[in-house]
Amino acid sequence: MTYRLIYLAALGTCLALSGCANLFKPAKLPSAPAMPEMQQTEVPMVSIDPDWWTLFNDPVLNQWQTQMATGNVNMQLLAARVRQAQATLASAQSSVWPTATLNTGVSRGQSAGGQPTNTLSVTAPLSWEWDVWGRLDATATAAQAGLQASREDLALARLSAQASLVQTYVAIRAAEQQAAVLALAQTAYERALQLTRYRYEAGVVSAADVAQAQLQVSSTQAQLMDVNSNRTQLLHAVDVLLGQAPGQMQLAPAASLPVVPPLPEVVPASLLQRRPDVRAAQQRVLSAQANAGAAQAAFFPSLSFTATAGYSNNSLGNLFSASHLLWSMGPGLALNLIDGGKRKAAEAEALAALDAAGMAYKQTVLQGLQEVQDNLVAAYQLQLQSQAQAQALQAAQRNLSISEAQYAAGTVSYLNVVTAQTAALTAERSLLDIQSRRVLAVTQLMKNLAGRL
Repeated sequence: MTYRLIYLAALGTCLALSGCANLFKPAKLPSAPAMPEMQQTEVPMVSIDPDWWTLFNDPVLNQWQTQMATGNVNMQLLAARVRQAQATLASAQSSVWPTATLNTGVSRGQSAGGQPTNTLSVTAPLSWEWDVWGRLDATATAAQAGLQASREDLALARLSAQASLVQTYVAIRAAEQQAAVLALAQTAYERALQLTRYRYEAGVVSAADVAQAQLQVSSTQAQLMDVNSNRTQLLHAVDVLLGQAPGQMQLAPAASLPVVPPLPEVVPASLLQRRPDVRAAQQRVLSAQANAGAAQAAFFPSLSFTATAGYSNNSLGNLFSASHLLWSMGPGLALNLIDGGKRKAAEAEALAALDAAGMAYKQTVLQGLQEVQDNLVAAYQLQLQSQAQAQALQAAQRNLSISEAQYAAGTVSYLNVVTAQTAALTAERSLLDIQSRRVLAVTQLMKNLAGRL
């Protein structure tokens, strides 16, 4: 029959067109230079190390990280965005399936010279777009890449929060070490002040010596108060990271800083692929590339198939009888001829977005390389600096002992003692500062590489 020939011809056209390749191809990521110091080895893609902070072997830090995993507000926010992206993907994927609806209607009308009539109808239309040019597939691919990018954003937020918690914890322990040094210095200075007062009362020294000794005590006390205040503020930061109101965290002082894990001699360049920001940038390139393919597919006609079945009659009593059955089916082709340049502008926008995503990926890789290089150099240099500062501290302590002995013998003024005390205290605090900065540099390096070294 004629309609069968029409359907067969349309079906043949659809099958021929379906053999055409989709308009978008897998994206080729822009290349970025690698650091010469990084080992260029081909290894499989590795994922982020979920519990990299356990290398510090600190039970308090481990407990905090566990609390933060469920309490951090920023991670909960990004988790909601992941769910939003999942819904977007589900919506995009649903476009490739047929859609069916149920329509009912009642109308009353009259033709010229005729009698008014009622019309009741129940129909169930079905439609399906044949994705010949890959537009729907490209849209779903873009949504899939967007979902993966959102997941990587969540992983980046988790990694950043973990690193921030480690760094805050190290800063707290460093403040405790600084406070311990200042407390010991204050005790020593108070003892020296008392001895100086005795010597002044005995007429051995002048009032200026007493004033200088008092200055040392008061200055050290002020520094100690500042360090303790800083520690309290750091504990407040921990509260916020854990998702609780500031002021709840209580922490007993520790005897030392966290132990720094050993550094590798070379860093495999492939470890940069663990970074969530790099992986998210990759997914955004794929998403932009798929969107460009969808924009290009809009220039081609859309091919669809529709079918409708139902009943129509002027009375409800025999509406569903076989004699009142109606149906229709057939393919359709739609081509947008004039749109004022809308599709051309959409294509240009999508291609520009693809270029931007590619450059953003390259910049992310370059930024990652710089961060790894900076913190790797800092960690090694701070280790050498720590050794040099330890020697400086020993020299300052020897100088202080000599100055105190000379002052007791009456060969130098108390100003010499004050100068030696200040130098020794500064040297010890500088050593603690260098040691804590090295721990922070190693922590930042592990964050840069998204896991263990």
